[in-house]
Amino acid sequence: MMKKQLIAGIAALGLFAVPITASADSPKWHNVNVNETLDEEDGSLFNSENYDFVKYSKVDDKLREIDERSNRITVETPAKSSAGNDLYVVTISDPTEKGKYGYQKSLRKKMFKNPEKADKFIEKHPDFKVPVMINASIHGTEFVGSDAALQLIERFVTAEDEKTKELLENHILIFNVVANPDGRIDATRFNSNGFDLNRDFITQSQVETRHTVDLIKEWNPMVFLDLHGYVKGYGGPDNPGLIEPCTPPHNPNYEYDLFSNWAMDQAKAMEGNIVDHRSEYDNTSNVDYQSMKGTYIPQRDDTAGWDDYPPIFTPMYAMYHGAYGYTLEAPTNDWDGVKWHYDAVMGALEFSNQNKEEMIKDQIEVFKRGIQFDHPYHTEGFFPKAYILPVDKEDPTATEKAVEHLEFNDIQVSSSKKDFTYDGVNYPAGTYIVDMSQAKAGLANTMLWDGEDITDITPAMYDISAWNLPELWGFEAIEVDADSSFNVKVHDVKKVTTDGDLVGDGPYVIPNSSVKAVNLVNTLIDQGFDVKKGKDHFYVNAKETPELRKLVEKSGITVKTEDVVKGETLDAQKVTVLKDGGIYKSQSHAGTLAALQRLGFDVEEITPRQLAAEGLRDTDVFFFSGTSRMISYNNSTANEEFGLEDESQYKAFKQNIQSFVEDGGKYIAVGTGGSEATKQLGLTEVTVNTAGSNSNGIVRVDYSPSPLTSGYESTDYGFVYQPVWYTNVESVNVHASLDNTDVFFVAGHWENREGAQGQPVIVNEKDQDVTLIGLEAGFRDHTDYLFRLFSNAIFTK
Repeated sequence: MMKKQLIAGIAALGLFAVPITASADSPKWHNVNVNETLDEEDGSLFNSENYDFVKYSKVDDKLREIDERSNRITVETPAKSSAGNDLYVVTISDPTEKGKYGYQKSLRKKMFKNPEKADKFIEKHPDFKVPVMINASIHGTEFVGSDAALQLIERFVTAEDEKTKELLENHILIFNVVANPDGRIDATRFNSNGFDLNRDFITQSQVETRHTVDLIKEWNPMVFLDLHGYVKGYGGPDNPGLIEPCTPPHNPNYEYDLFSNWAMDQAKAMEGNIVDHRSEYDNTSNVDYQSMKGTYIPQRDDTAGWDDYPPIFTPMYAMYHGAYGYTLEAPTNDWDGVKWHYDAVMGALEFSNQNKEEMIKDQIEVFKRGIQFDHPYHTEGFFPKAYILPVDKEDPTATEKAVEHLEFNDIQVSSSKKDFTYDGVNYPAGTYIVDMSQAKAGLANTMLWDGEDITDITPAMYDISAWNLPELWGFEAIEVDADSSFNVKVHDVKKVTTDGDLVGDGPYVIPNSSVKAVNLVNTLIDQGFDVKKGKDHFYVNAKETPELRKLVEKSGITVKTEDVVKGETLDAQKVTVLKDGGIYKSQSHAGTLAALQRLGFDVEEITPRQLAAEGLRDTDVFFFSGTSRMISYNNSTANEEFGLEDESQYKAFKQNIQSFVEDGGKYIAVGTGGSEATKQLGLTEVTVNTAGSNSNGIVRVDYSPSPLTSGYESTDYGFVYQPVWYTNVESVNVHASLDNTDVFFVAGHWENREGAQGQPVIVNEKDQDVTLIGLEAGFRDHTDYLFRLFSNAIFTK
């Protein structure tokens, strides 16, 4: 069996004592002995089964051993993980065609630059090859994905049977072998920064995500297979595992009719190949593989609950690049789960082998529709003709980040050559424009549109339902009507980021306008400058110096001279965040931690047990952001190491928090979990109200004028995830409330929300320094525009 072959291969790895020389144009592999120092976990308590999976430290050895046996394989390490571990990319092709990678990539580029030429190429060259990308174990505890990838690599590199040769005649295989090395080493779902990488594909905040995006852009794979685990019971005992396509709702920015031409049939082909080989499974778990009749295919077998709506998931993101994208969820964490993945991938390849010409024509049609601005299955006017992205002259950083993000994602952005007018508004030369007559129009629109309220479309969502970049990153995106005569002369954008400018001799005013602005403030404080916080802005009581000019230029912000310096001097703040070690396989504090770091604060993490034992020592500001279960001592076996041990430890934690506040410490709670914990700890008397766990979206918020809401309009935006609001607020000052209209909910999914209308979402206690922020201001490093709610709360005395 393949399982035994893989283990035998690993046993032989001791023969390789020196590195194999890499090619001159490929990133070199590190010395094999480097990985021997890794402290690797043997499994996860969150998995119902554990097995002798291939450790990350052995992947390098295994790939070397395979590489020596054939010239079909190219192995590269083009990037490193957040913790500095190599990200392995394996490309496999028929060796007679290996020198034509560039030719195949040229075809892919034709598809979205000149799709008519791509069509003609297909007709003239029926022996063309299609790229298929296999993304393995993006969740570190789902070990079977990478093990299946290694088995597939071994087969396609070394096997000489006719089926293998035929599949290689028609495919180029690209493997992201271990998509989350840190998670595999530590046996965590998340990476070393605490982020779920399979929720990061609209934000792309993590290096592992950007690496995968680079691969997708490089190859524009026709098929994208994302290997996960573990789903046993969705389809009942006879149908273990899961293979997409998904239930509704489907994101309207897809050309879903073209995807649907093939998705279900390819899923059934994967299912069929699994069932055809069921007698070869060992049945080492409580899943009876040998009797299975199929698997769970959400779109076929259900009506809601496993959707492909948000572009945060890897396959869903790949679909915007024209791929037929699928999540595959193996049933069990054992060698049978590995084989399930192996058989599913083989079924997918056999299907694309038989249908590649028609499938690729539909993929080309996705790009053709974008270029020709012809979307036959969309409501007329759904896609705007263009987006105008105005630039704030004093602080262009949010818009510049958006433009860089769009361009990184293969979206074409230009800038106007001259001043122009649209809809009565004048825009200066250099204004950014996204022309929607482009190949990847669907991706551009899903990043720039205003989203929609889908509450009435579906009873439940799997994850977030709104992600609007303009509202949540803090820049404008003006839609140009589809039938507009808009015609502006433009040129390509060659440089996006501009240097900041220090104007005048000082003193200076820094606008409280962006993440970069607050980061500059913290940098100046750390460098010893006299920085003050006024009602709406920051002030630097200094004269012009080369050091100050250099820091301002790096920030990208224009800092002007101000005659009057206002406010109290700011001191560097020591900020501590309660650390969620991994309750329910996530680090629920990670987004807030990332936000504070990007704002430039000195931040430390402290575990609940550390806080109970040691208190908060020299902390100035304490954040409770994440699940309230961090202060529970009645957690499950898998969760208990991340919470408190017993009642006495809970009492010590509570006493240390209360003493910190009584001694003048600043306490800030974020979101539902933080608010519930604050109530439990006796720090507030307000009533904490919460909505359902799958309710989330963008809301209109009425911000009262105060230091806590500095930099926000009186009616502005917020983001909620399992929304929380407060009632019985006599003991607190209210600084922000959900807009008191029936259209306070802008986009997303939130049933039965009427009771939240007009209710407070940011409050602080009148007699102690305790602030509750009900908005998810640090959500997954995505809500840049709301990060300043944290800095406002920290700097407000």
